[in-house]
Amino acid sequence: MTWPIRLGLTGSIGMGKSTVATMFADLGVPVFDADAEVHRLQGAGGALLGAIEAAFPGATGPDGVDRAALGRAVFDDPAALSRLESIVHPAVADARAAFLAANSDAPVVLLDIPLLFEKSGWRDVDKIAVVSAPAPIQRARVLARPGMTPERFEAILSRQMPDAEKRARADFVIPTGGPLEDTRVAVAAVLACLNPPQGE
Repeated sequence: MTWPIRLGLTGSIGMGKSTVATMFADLGVPVFDADAEVHRLQGAGGALLGAIEAAFPGATGPDGVDRAALGRAVFDDPAALSRLESIVHPAVADARAAFLAANSDAPVVLLDIPLLFEKSGWRDVDKIAVVSAPAPIQRARVLARPGMTPERFEAILSRQMPDAEKRARADFVIPTGGPLEDTRVAVAAVLACLNPPQGE
């Protein structure tokens, strides 16, 4: 196998993916956060503001993309969402390529991609880790977020692959429903499986 190993990290909303990504980073694994890159590209002075404003007039301002306005423009409109993705996805892919080039000497890199399965990002990774917690814990976490409603939560879930299917397709399942230390142990175990033997 060639190095670095590209480990894709994914999981449904509220499963603790960001927490797990931080645990990998704490162990020295370079992390590419697709969501963070989107925020950077759409933030104040972001490279995509002009294209997004042209496609969705009124969706940007001095602070970057008005996420509420953009959300209204694409919600329940597949054509509009596809138009937005055609702007965002190539830019994120370029950033990911630059990240991989900059970390080509690392044994393992983590690609944190929320919709890894839904948007076929799984084709671009070597192994997949899915974070998973029991449904009641997931629901409680998500509904505790500001502005979240049960209806919106259900709408988001409907656009994501079911947790059970993600777990079935994963190389590793990282449990996030218990103590943080248990999750840290699981993260370390995944890394131990992936790191090349000394001397290679």
